[in-house]
Amino acid sequence: MSLKSLILLLSISIVPCAVPASDKHAGGHAHAGPSIGEPGLADKVSRTVIIEMQDKMRFVPATLRVKQGETIRLVVRNTGAVAHELVLGNIKDLKAHAKAMQKFPDMEHEEPNMVSLAPGAQGELLWRFTSTMTVDFACLRPGHYEAGMKGKINVTKGQAPVKNKEQNDAHHH
Repeated sequence: MSLKSLILLLSISIVPCAVPASDKHAGGHAHAGPSIGEPGLADKVSRTVIIEMQDKMRFVPATLRVKQGETIRLVVRNTGAVAHELVLGNIKDLKAHAKAMQKFPDMEHEEPNMVSLAPGAQGELLWRFTSTMTVDFACLRPGHYEAGMKGKINVTKGQAPVKNKEQNDAHHH
């Protein structure tokens, strides 16, 4: 088989695996309900919010406020000794995903609405909040959601802030 044929074959086999976050992923479950927003663009970020994931099964802060249309950089820090993740979604999808994780605890997935972190690691998520609603977030590792590792982002009408230098909103609940 020629190198061109091999490259073509590999590219054809990879393309069907690319699926948008609003549909399905490798876990095999669909996302339903209203759109929670869309991946954000770095040049549109209006502010940065730091969220800690703790082994007490809590996010700090657990409640955020954003304006409709605002793009936020969520800097997520795992300050614990076990792996955690932060997944944005609606409550129905998060509960279904948590249930799937109970059955398949080694399920690995990567989508733009989530970040999974090893102990001591830091990651980030850029998200544009397009609708006025409550966007939920949770750690869906087995047992973490059930232990209370969840939070809410209240998206309200209003003028989205103009992009500015990074600021930390972690203490403005």
